[in-house]
Amino acid sequence: MGDFGHFNTRVFHWMDARSKKSTRPEDPYNYLTGFGNEHQSEFIPGALPIGQNSPQICAYGLYAEQITGSSFAAPRSGSMRNFVYRRRPACVHGATTKIKTNTSVTAAFMNASGNIQNIPAQVSWSPFIIPDKADGAVDFVNGLHTLGGSGQPSVREGLAYHIFAINSSMQGKAFVNMDGDFLFVAQEGHLDITTEFGHIYLQPSEICVIQQGLRFKLEINEAKSPSGARGYIIETWGTKWELPELGPLGGYGLANSRDFLFPTADIDTRTTGAWNIISKQGGEYYNTSQNHTPFDVVAWHGNYIPYKYDLSKFVYHNTVSVDHTDPCINTVLTAKSRDPHAPLCDFLVFGPRWDVAEHTFRPPYFHRNCASEFLARIYGPEGTGGRSEVFSPGGASYEAGFTPHGNADERTVGAMHAKMKAMRVGENQLTFMLESCRSLLFTEWALKDCGVLVAEDIPESAWDLLPDRFGQNEEAIRLLKEMGRM
Repeated sequence: MGDFGHFNTRVFHWMDARSKKSTRPEDPYNYLTGFGNEHQSEFIPGALPIGQNSPQICAYGLYAEQITGSSFAAPRSGSMRNFVYRRRPACVHGATTKIKTNTSVTAAFMNASGNIQNIPAQVSWSPFIIPDKADGAVDFVNGLHTLGGSGQPSVREGLAYHIFAINSSMQGKAFVNMDGDFLFVAQEGHLDITTEFGHIYLQPSEICVIQQGLRFKLEINEAKSPSGARGYIIETWGTKWELPELGPLGGYGLANSRDFLFPTADIDTRTTGAWNIISKQGGEYYNTSQNHTPFDVVAWHGNYIPYKYDLSKFVYHNTVSVDHTDPCINTVLTAKSRDPHAPLCDFLVFGPRWDVAEHTFRPPYFHRNCASEFLARIYGPEGTGGRSEVFSPGGASYEAGFTPHGNADERTVGAMHAKMKAMRVGENQLTFMLESCRSLLFTEWALKDCGVLVAEDIPESAWDLLPDRFGQNEEAIRLLKEMGRM
């Protein structure tokens, strides 16, 4: 085991924990299991109605409330909804007012402008800065920053990439994203996330999905994260995350459905006084206040529930004969687009695994993909894994669709002459990649105000390691002369 990253993130692999429960040792909560399942949970026995959803009088004086994540008439396979049983309905609140918006958050990516622009090259970011506590408290509401995106939530089409960098917990406030679903990737610090359905404890190299319209509160475990927390968010509009089809792999592999964890009901009975509910709609912030906790659900059932997944449980599949496998073999979750042949976004992971391909150039081949690629290191040493991964944990890199890229370092030359023996790759590191059919437009914050943009392209000198070997090959020159081409 090793320590990497600015705040000494401990490298973790699930099999090393030898745990007898489905969570890591630090996680204090209990969970339900199974991606796509119908789940139910009650904090007090008898709070959940049996055989119906909305009794004339609910047990213990609770109120029944439905939350739908899809159209009422959606086919059964796509229907997402739940019923919650709470002390006060969510509609019990004051007036909704627009408040000072976090100016580094946006949701409008329909056309390039002065505030958002294309990147027709490769770019990288050093680790995004976690604000110093001495400069003031920054919680999730103000610590969310948009990097780029495509489309717009009002037309239910597109996505956005964000980072969050915070040094304090949310106090007396909850957040709700009216625009789309949030997929959180924890990179630094331990997070205790309170949702209407219970708690989710999120550690580096775990991911969490909180769907559109669901309220949550983000708190930092101060003992585990004295300097703050940082991570990434993928926001999707008009589509839901799904497990990729396994095809010839059969019933198991990649991210197994049983490894996705869902919270259990846990009503908040400790907080009193006023609460602010901050909603993000069209990239703008709005506030409504209420004099009771929004986390007052005693029981619930349905399939529109937040969930988390430990990336170290991912089951890798790669070639055992020849040639490098396309990166889609590492897809954890996929979000579909209107084009059945091109996902809006695939979430991929690259961690420790074996490489045994024979007679093969083992690193990723040079390529120009129709998909855009966004990579970020969760933990691991610098300078490993290719041009797109030379940044430190907490940073990122991006290549737009059809941008030529590949490895440009000494390892590329070495791989051409390496002895073909089984070897471990990705040791002591974990990286995720987002592949999208969209080329993104990037914000002014990402290209200037973040202060950690490294470069708009790699230096030309890097390609000196890849000379024109064909032009120096004597046999090739002889044949060209015989063909009258020289």
